[in-house]
Amino acid sequence: MSEAKASKGAAADGANGGSTAGTPDGTPGPAAGTPDGTPGSARPRRRQARGEARIAQLLRAAASVFCTSGYTASSTNAIAREAGVSPGTLYQFFPNKEAIAVELGDQLLNRWRDTYGAAFTQSHIELPLDRMLDAILDPLIAFNCENPAFSVLMHGSEIPGRITEEHDTLHATMLTRVESVLADYLPDVPADQVHRIADMTFMLFKAGLDLIMAHEGEERAAYIQELKTIMFRYLDPLVGDDTPHRAARRAPHTP
Repeated sequence: MSEAKASKGAAADGANGGSTAGTPDGTPGPAAGTPDGTPGSARPRRRQARGEARIAQLLRAAASVFCTSGYTASSTNAIAREAGVSPGTLYQFFPNKEAIAVELGDQLLNRWRDTYGAAFTQSHIELPLDRMLDAILDPLIAFNCENPAFSVLMHGSEIPGRITEEHDTLHATMLTRVESVLADYLPDVPADQVHRIADMTFMLFKAGLDLIMAHEGEERAAYIQELKTIMFRYLDPLVGDDTPHRAARRAPHTP
């Protein structure tokens, strides 16, 4: 459990006054001043909701500051200022900048897993190559454009080790998924060659994404199209529109 997560419960109570008595399973106990908890049974939940809202506010502010200043140059004071709260309020929820980065990184990594999981659905993989690239690349690119802090937190020597380790694991998982997709398109190609093609394809995506993130508006859209064109021209001579071939392999054999 991260430092940020470990401090949420106590922080939410401290930020809103009063305290709750803990129970063995970790759920909030009766509110102070109500021995049986009945008269104030809704108060701990309200405090928790306000605490979660404050955490979300601080994480949004942190994402903005990390994108503007970079992780290393950012500070808790700058994050508090961006959130419109005092540093003391921030410290009620997060002990330091690293804890904020870990919590934000956890959330973004979870959302990234959901995004690429939805992108690599079987229905997308069965499309012709050009449409398959659209179906897979569009949500991946959109996620990164909508969450620029993701790129900031996944790279850099000063980023907390836990984030980079989880990112490296996710990177390896995605590369394996790309390799699996290409193996389905290239059933007769040796495994080591499929691995090289998958590795090159993934690196093309990463390099193109860096250029896409560096531009906005029409220029960004133009770079997205350039990336798709490059990847198609690289893969098309290798796989072509192999969907009918794969469908034939799946069809029952008839004499």
